[in-house]
Amino acid sequence: MVDELTEKIESLSDEIKARAAEISDVQLLETIPGVGALTALQIYAEIGEIERFERAAELVSYAGLDPSVRESADSRTEGSISKEGDKYLRAAVVQGAWRAVHNGQDPYLGEFYHRLRDQKNKPEKVARVAAGRKLLVSIFHMLSKEEEYNPPTG
Repeated sequence: MVDELTEKIESLSDEIKARAAEISDVQLLETIPGVGALTALQIYAEIGEIERFERAAELVSYAGLDPSVRESADSRTEGSISKEGDKYLRAAVVQGAWRAVHNGQDPYLGEFYHRLRDQKNKPEKVARVAAGRKLLVSIFHMLSKEEEYNPPTG
């Protein structure tokens, strides 16, 4: 039974990779370190047409990675992420960012993550989500300009 299930899993993996190869936006997403075919397809499916968003901030808000805001009279407090958005997109982006940081595949996100952790004493989960938000902004620009992932260096 295990051999049969392993064969089915391999067959489905091959089909996922074949479908991913047919979509140019998914191929662009796969240039991001830590994002494979399945994650790229999930991000693509959850975002839909990138033209729906005029700015990166709108996509960040759509994913629920924007800060929650509490206002009353003259006081304004920004809290943790709003989580008022697409939880599947949020999870896929944060997971992809974490893989890129954890495996050392993306020096740009890794440096950002470690700066938050070491210099600003942010909790690990906060730094992970912040890296995911930064990655989502990059994804917006990648898909809008139809170019591969190319973070700044230095």
